[in-house]
Amino acid sequence: MMLNLFPPYRIRNPRAHFRNYDDKSGVRLHRKASKAEFRISRKSELNSLKSELETTLPNLSKNQVETLRSVIHQHYVKRFKRSRIPKYGNLDKGFTEQEITAFFKAVDNQKFNLLFSYQAQLGLRIGEAVSVNVKDINFDTRELTLKTEKAQTLDTLLIPALLFKRTLEFIGRNTKAVEESGGYVFFKEWHSHSSLKHIDSNYARNRFVRYLKKAGLDQFYGISDESRPDRAVRNLHRLTTHSLRHYAITAFAKQTNGNVVLASRFARHADPATTMTYISTRKAELYKEIDNAFGLSQAASLKARLSMP
Repeated sequence: MMLNLFPPYRIRNPRAHFRNYDDKSGVRLHRKASKAEFRISRKSELNSLKSELETTLPNLSKNQVETLRSVIHQHYVKRFKRSRIPKYGNLDKGFTEQEITAFFKAVDNQKFNLLFSYQAQLGLRIGEAVSVNVKDINFDTRELTLKTEKAQTLDTLLIPALLFKRTLEFIGRNTKAVEESGGYVFFKEWHSHSSLKHIDSNYARNRFVRYLKKAGLDQFYGISDESRPDRAVRNLHRLTTHSLRHYAITAFAKQTNGNVVLASRFARHADPATTMTYISTRKAELYKEIDNAFGLSQAASLKARLSMP
């Protein structure tokens, strides 16, 4: 069977299997699909498409294969590849000093306060933070070894002295739970469908939003532009768990007088240009530097030079 490329082949909605209606009355005959049924149906659809592609591709011309590849690549880029230039322009998605203070005052749970501190001080991604294990900590040198999520490389960072002290105290108070979880500092305290022994990233994000609201910092800057029909439009928060990473990288860059190369090593970015999208220059600082660069004295001097015959 030949695959019709024009119009582009599209997977039909797997939920259609479970949306059985009487054609005349319009009454639904069966219940709505469960999440498990939906996943099984989607997997079946994808396997069917894969099988059809494997059968059809050998019969396609080079031009048709390139057209198909182009269509898939465009959808992949649109859905999964973010531009390194933020769409939000000069909107600051990092914490200010006042905001970071208010946020941590609102985090009254010791475990989550420590978890978010690892993000705010070491710039860890949320997935890296929740999976910190005592096996990854050198207690003699205060070094933390972690596998960078995106680059899939091993890196080491020095845990600040105060954060290291807090970590030791927390582990001391929860030795049994840490041992039972296999050494995870941010162990899971309840049973769930997940086999993870540490806090789930999505649960940490939900707790983050809770504390954000408690601190009065929950702000939106727009709504999502969903490309998938099965995903609902959602509000876009200005501050997320990743904003703690933004804060850490910005603070480090300031302490090193804007040394982007050093900041990129701290952020564990392969390309220093990526680090530039994290370093925040706030509006007040921007305006101050504009005034410094083009102050009244400079303007008067320029006017005088222009007025010379």
